[in-house]
Amino acid sequence: MWSGSAEVLAVILINLLPHREIARKKRKDLFNTGLGLSALVGGLLAGLVFLWFQAQISAQQDKNQILQTEIQKFDIQIKDIAGLESEITALRARQQAVEDLQADRNLPVHLLSELVKQLPEGVYINSMRQDGQNVQLQGVAQSNERVSELLRNLSGNSPWFTRPELIEIVAGNVTLAPRDVRRVANFNIRVNLVRASEVEKANKPASLTASQAK
Repeated sequence: MWSGSAEVLAVILINLLPHREIARKKRKDLFNTGLGLSALVGGLLAGLVFLWFQAQISAQQDKNQILQTEIQKFDIQIKDIAGLESEITALRARQQAVEDLQADRNLPVHLLSELVKQLPEGVYINSMRQDGQNVQLQGVAQSNERVSELLRNLSGNSPWFTRPELIEIVAGNVTLAPRDVRRVANFNIRVNLVRASEVEKANKPASLTASQAK
């Protein structure tokens, strides 16, 4: 009886060994399969992410190209506007030059009229030369004080004159009679003549103030 039981137990122990190997192999196969599936899923996800990024980059590149094209159009428009502004500035400068020439036709009249008004008593002009807006006066005065008075008049009493400058003053003698010799001051003065358009601009605020005061 014991011998039969030992044989059965031996058969059971022998039969268990293949089952363990089979189970271990199944677990290994399942692990390898899971690992392969994980790698496959990971690859698919990486591929999808790569394709998404590529699509985003392509879309952004298209937007950048559109923006670059629009920027080039705006650059051309800006250049055209700058060219128009330059032409407008040149036209305004020519218009102003023409207006100044028309207004300057009366400058000699204003020069003589204002000069007569601003000459103090005892001051005489021997020669006058105009070069554009610059006027050079040469004359004789009874004294240096008379010359100083003329400079003050030209500086602040007339809107037609500005920046008077005494170039030279030299003492001299004038013989009025055989026994009447007087000391005089020979002077040379340079002064700027103001354009008519500038005089008009300077007079506008004064006229507005006067009208507001009324």
